[in-house]
Amino acid sequence: MDTLARLERTIAQRRSAADESSYVATLKARGLPVMARKLGEEGVETVIAALSGTREELVGESADLLFHLLVLLAEKDVPFGEVLAELERREGTSGLAEKAARGA
Repeated sequence: MDTLARLERTIAQRRSAADESSYVATLKARGLPVMARKLGEEGVETVIAALSGTREELVGESADLLFHLLVLLAEKDVPFGEVLAELERREGTSGLAEKAARGA
């Protein structure tokens, strides 16, 4: 988890960098819809890698997915710790029971 915490801090710093010097700043300048679309693209690429790619491709796409999730969370001012807290809250609860409690 230290890696994700460091990455979250790096993303926070790079959000204010000059656009041409930072991919994160470029995404921020392009706006939330682009960030959300990029996260979706990475999700699809992760699924494709899981179904037909190599182990290395799945690892790489999973890393891209996590990175873009952290970028999107930063844009929405949601600390990754809140996501972890939600996972902790759900820990020990059946996925089926948790889903039913949400009415999904």
